[in-house]
Amino acid sequence: MKEIKEYIRDIPDFPKEGIVFKDISPLLNHSDTFNRVIEMWKERYANHGIDTVVGVEARGFVFAAAVAYAIGAGCVMIRKPRELPYKTFSKTYDLEYGTDTLEVHQDAIDPGNKVLVIDDVLATGGTMEAVLELLMDNFKCELVEVTFLMELSFLGGRDKMKNLPVYSLVSY
Repeated sequence: MKEIKEYIRDIPDFPKEGIVFKDISPLLNHSDTFNRVIEMWKERYANHGIDTVVGVEARGFVFAAAVAYAIGAGCVMIRKPRELPYKTFSKTYDLEYGTDTLEVHQDAIDPGNKVLVIDDVLATGGTMEAVLELLMDNFKCELVEVTFLMELSFLGGRDKMKNLPVYSLVSY
């Protein structure tokens, strides 16, 4: 996992003072490391019969599409409002200062589908908690696991996953 961390750079005071942003751009640009990340997920999930890989706005799309391709599954995007062209289900959730909303197409996941959810980072868990509520409230699907490239474990986001299976490639 050290190899992965070598390609995640810290950007201090972004997007605001006091926050250290974990930038995955170098990892995505380093083909060997990016390929290794996708292969690690492929090895973990190839034999789980996953039908749908869900990627969370926006960096989660990059990983979800690649993993879906690698394991022969479909790919679904969870987006910000008004970014999806068809009828959507939506979930509004609280942020530290205000609210945000996520949406998914109403026909995105077939009943009984086995679903893997991917995002780049697990921080406080608020966004993923909303994603999981959006999926579980609107689709009769089976959640296989929630996975992240990295987890900021000191922020306690895993606690919001309500005893669901969570896997992170690297942890800080």
